[in-house]
Amino acid sequence: MQKRISTCMYSIQERNLVRDRVLQLASSDPRVVAGAVVGSLALGEGDRWSDLDLTFAVADDISMFDVLEDWTRTIVTEFDAAHLFDLPSGTSIYRVFLLPGCLQFDLSFTPASRFGATGPKFRLLFGESVEKPHPSPPSAHELFGYAVHHLLRARFCIERGRFWQAEYWISSARDLALNLACRRRGFSAFHGRGYDNLPEEVRNSFAHTFVASLEREELLRALGLVIDGLLSETEEVRELSAKVEPQLRELNKETLA
Repeated sequence: MQKRISTCMYSIQERNLVRDRVLQLASSDPRVVAGAVVGSLALGEGDRWSDLDLTFAVADDISMFDVLEDWTRTIVTEFDAAHLFDLPSGTSIYRVFLLPGCLQFDLSFTPASRFGATGPKFRLLFGESVEKPHPSPPSAHELFGYAVHHLLRARFCIERGRFWQAEYWISSARDLALNLACRRRGFSAFHGRGYDNLPEEVRNSFAHTFVASLEREELLRALGLVIDGLLSETEEVRELSAKVEPQLRELNKETLA
């Protein structure tokens, strides 16, 4: 029987309804031996806009894909959910659903022997978990190196008249520079989570790096400001930054020799 969720934005009560039903599925399925809340709801009540993230351990001798397919049929039937995509990650599989009211539900399964927190936002609800090392964020060297690569690609796309692609590379380089800024200050840069926490002067320094139009002059303007922003956040990679800065500055010239 399909459960009714409003077609406008979901409410916290409706999100809790989905959570309770999925936990009921877990308690009645002997193949599932542990479960946890992950994401923003793991550390508190979240807010009006928090999505739902639940993760479960499947007994090692059971196919977690069979469990996933069985639960998917129930979730789609009962909540009119749309299956958006799957994301394999190590031994885990994540399935992302969109429910009416724009409620996103991330469901994941992991073999029991590998089930545990991969970050701080993990709250065990039942069963047992194992200790797992948390993946490290990208190094400053890696972030800076990718940003330089993207800036080169952006300028060469401008010269080729590929202005849409140039905008893509400029925006990508800006995100990497902001990631460096977050890393320096101890903020998470994952999916831009720390950007709003950056000091106002840092945010202001990047505020004009957005491309306003797909014209050569505008792309060069934005490119130059992204270069400036990147070079202001290189405290952790000073030697590498000093070595490539002259070449980065060349990218901002009107013409390339």
